[in-house]
Amino acid sequence: MEDSQHIVIEEQEINLRDYLRVIQKRKYVVLLFALFTLVVVTLVTVRTTPVYEASTQVLVEKNEATSLMGRGYYNPYDPEFYETQHQLIKSQSVARKVVAILELDKNWQRYFPKKDKGPSLVATVKKQVREWLAELMPAKKSGKAIASTVPREERSQADIIADTIRAGIRVTPVKESRIMNIRFQSTNPDFARLVANTIAEAYKEEVMAIQVNASGYALQWMTKKADEERANLAASEKALQRYMKQQDIVTIEDKVTILPQQLSNLTAKLAEAQAKKSSLENIFKQMVAVRDGGGNGGDLEALPSMTGNAALLTIRGQIREAEQKVNELSQKYGPKHPVMIEAKSELRALKRQKRQEINKVIASVKSEFDVAGSQEESIRLAMAELKQGALSLNEKLTEYRILKRDVDTNRAMYDALVMQAKEKGVTESTQKVNVWMTQVAETPQAPIKPRTKKNMLLGLVLGVFGGVGMAFFIEYLDNTIKDPEDTERRFELPVIGVVELLKKEDPDRYALEERASSFAEGFKSLRTALLLSAAERPPRTVQLTSMSPQEGKTTNVVNLAISLAQTERSVLVIDADLRRPRLHRAFGLENNQGLSSYLSGATTELAVQQAEGTGVTVLSSGPIPPNPSELLGSPRFAAMLTELEQQYDMIIIDSPPVLSATDALLVSKLVEGSIVITRFGETTFERLQRGLKSLQAIDGRVIGLVINGMDMQKSNYYSYYGYYQYYSAGSGSGAPSSRA
Repeated sequence: MEDSQHIVIEEQEINLRDYLRVIQKRKYVVLLFALFTLVVVTLVTVRTTPVYEASTQVLVEKNEATSLMGRGYYNPYDPEFYETQHQLIKSQSVARKVVAILELDKNWQRYFPKKDKGPSLVATVKKQVREWLAELMPAKKSGKAIASTVPREERSQADIIADTIRAGIRVTPVKESRIMNIRFQSTNPDFARLVANTIAEAYKEEVMAIQVNASGYALQWMTKKADEERANLAASEKALQRYMKQQDIVTIEDKVTILPQQLSNLTAKLAEAQAKKSSLENIFKQMVAVRDGGGNGGDLEALPSMTGNAALLTIRGQIREAEQKVNELSQKYGPKHPVMIEAKSELRALKRQKRQEINKVIASVKSEFDVAGSQEESIRLAMAELKQGALSLNEKLTEYRILKRDVDTNRAMYDALVMQAKEKGVTESTQKVNVWMTQVAETPQAPIKPRTKKNMLLGLVLGVFGGVGMAFFIEYLDNTIKDPEDTERRFELPVIGVVELLKKEDPDRYALEERASSFAEGFKSLRTALLLSAAERPPRTVQLTSMSPQEGKTTNVVNLAISLAQTERSVLVIDADLRRPRLHRAFGLENNQGLSSYLSGATTELAVQQAEGTGVTVLSSGPIPPNPSELLGSPRFAAMLTELEQQYDMIIIDSPPVLSATDALLVSKLVEGSIVITRFGETTFERLQRGLKSLQAIDGRVIGLVINGMDMQKSNYYSYYGYYQYYSAGSGSGAPSSRA
């Protein structure tokens, strides 16, 4: 965990160093951009006309007048009110009032006299650009000609001045108060003071005008609306009266309260009649059943309706007495005795009377049953009539309530409008917005714009930040090889050498002539990296190539070979660039015969030469052949390299650029490794990527990259720059001054 945190912190530090390195490398861009911005801001500030500001204060309060009916409501928090007043102060109406009060359409020249001067450079350029664009777009001329024929409303001088005044008004509320600051900006300090004070007066007049217009319109509208509602009320009342007369609705509300009670009473009576009828029906059916069942009616006497009959009870008592008398007489007299006959005759008469009484009781029950049925039917009819009357009454009541509701609504609307109109008439003069001027504007003594120090400081800050942004933008657009670490990270290949730029000296043998220079030290570092590039032994055949011409390939071959020879190794340099050979000139040798002569069969022996004072053996290119690729791809060239490997410790081959011909690709298949030479600030990432892809496609081994011609001061590559400073001071030769 700690290791990962350490890596993250280290990466952040590296990124920060990279940013600082970019700024340091592009410091002149940053400085020039900052200086240019500062100069422009300074010139604009100096040429800007001074602007003065006058300020006045007004107290603005919302007057919440209480209604005459006591329906007033006051809300102290009303943000929309103050924003409305803010916009009203800056409105066109207020600006027009200011123009009218000060008569600026007539007195404008007094405050701002005309200055006769020719057209400015900017105006001239704009005019020329417009004419040029008009010539480039002839298709639109017809449309413009048609549009120009349409009459356009010309704005008055007062409107133009009012717009100018609106542009200079500034309104800001004072915190935690009802006071507003009204500020006006102008190039004339006296005019700024005069307009600032007049704005407050014009604002007060505008508030009063709005109130008067609004009150008059509202009163007029309410009066008109009240007349309409009065007519509606009269029409609805007449309609109600007509309906009440047609339906004879006088005591309808009393009927509405009586009908439910009557209906309830009839319902109770109906239930009582139904119960009585049912009871009488049961008694009558029982009597008839007993009577029709035969017998002398004794069973009938046991029925409850019989036992309670007084007449029947009397007869029954008389019958018992007559029977007792017959029994007593029968003991004294015979059946045919006149006394017995008379007693039995009386007994029979009493029994007939009893049967007659029973029949009367049955007839009475039957009569009561019939009466109960008639009562039930009459109650039902009465209930039906009552229900029908109730339904009819409900229909009448519904229509009555509709008409009554219209009357009530129209009356309420009419009363409200009449009350509001009267209240509006009484409170018409009451102002809803109260405005008081609390501070009068004075003539400003110093301008508020331009603020020279602030503008220059801001210009400096913007210039520095803009310059830094420009530096990073240029760095982003720059896609050439510059930084070794960035190159290694992009292509995943080691940068085994960095050769500094020589501005004036001949770089071909500078490492031999100035052995203590940082230039020579760069090739010593390259030599060390080459010798340590393999684990067991260093590669014996090495090709130096580049992506494009003029990247310093031959210079690196010469100086690397000299550096290797200084380690007492036998070094052979082969010029395999059969198209544009230059190696023989770098060593000061003849080029009558060489590699092309041997590969073409013109000679049977290699024309190697010794470079005097270098310890390096050179095989020059020889005459330029018509078929370089065929010669380098021949078996004779491969056999030659195999034979030479037995004679020399190191063989350095100078081959053409990879992207210019296939020669370098043919050679890379025969050597143990290739070193790619790039040029600082010239070799692009795209070209290098394309060349490396070609080498990798044929399985060519790339030992590493060399950045040639590095300007240590521009690159800020501190490690090599340290070498440069150290060796320059130690050698006393001064800074190298020739292009490598």
